[in-house]
Amino acid sequence: MNAMKKYVAEIFGTAALVILGCGTAMLVGCDAASGCGYLLTALAFGLTIVGMAYCVGNISGCHINPAVSLGVLINGGMSVKDFFGYVISQCIGALAGSGILAAIFELGDKKDMTGGFGSNGLGGVGGSAVAGLLVEIVLTFFFVLTILGVTSKKANHGSFGGVVIGFTLVLVHILGIGLTGTSVNPARSFGPALVAAINGNTAPMGDLWVFLVGPLVGAALAAVLHRWFESAKNAK
Repeated sequence: MNAMKKYVAEIFGTAALVILGCGTAMLVGCDAASGCGYLLTALAFGLTIVGMAYCVGNISGCHINPAVSLGVLINGGMSVKDFFGYVISQCIGALAGSGILAAIFELGDKKDMTGGFGSNGLGGVGGSAVAGLLVEIVLTFFFVLTILGVTSKKANHGSFGGVVIGFTLVLVHILGIGLTGTSVNPARSFGPALVAAINGNTAPMGDLWVFLVGPLVGAALAAVLHRWFESAKNAK
């Protein structure tokens, strides 16, 4: 039953991230001319993480991201069984969130400014999959390394850990939105891309692998470096 509570928390948290983050991107269109859309979308994703950290963090740890779960797994913070349970739950949550956005925008007769339910793309890097992959690896690396550091047993951030993590996500979005739309989260990319395809826009599915592989690689590298940092501390 405890495991089920964790999985439900991950579904809820990931759905909230997609609804509030991708929904904001759909609404404001991430206007590159003024930068206002960039900041609004970055803040929407980051502030959602802050809220969810204090909402479901005490239940599941508030991963709501397969890349984060992979980092925690590599660092020995969860079992393989729980890892797969979390990832499946996160994908379900992302699909549910994307479906809710589709219903809201269709029933409300609102134009989807991004054309893909907030899905990611390679337009900002000239369509280069290699450049997009590098962007996602680097941004996820910094994001997950921050999470692992903040949540380390030796960290002393009190009740401010969720704020630090949330504003780190804001930061990586400020750089990444204009390049790839910023994924750093395979579930967040998977849900919108699949719902967009169901609604007739299959374009996001073509580059989806970049936003699945990149964050996972970045997270794995962050986890390895964090383990090395921790081992160096213990050796003193």
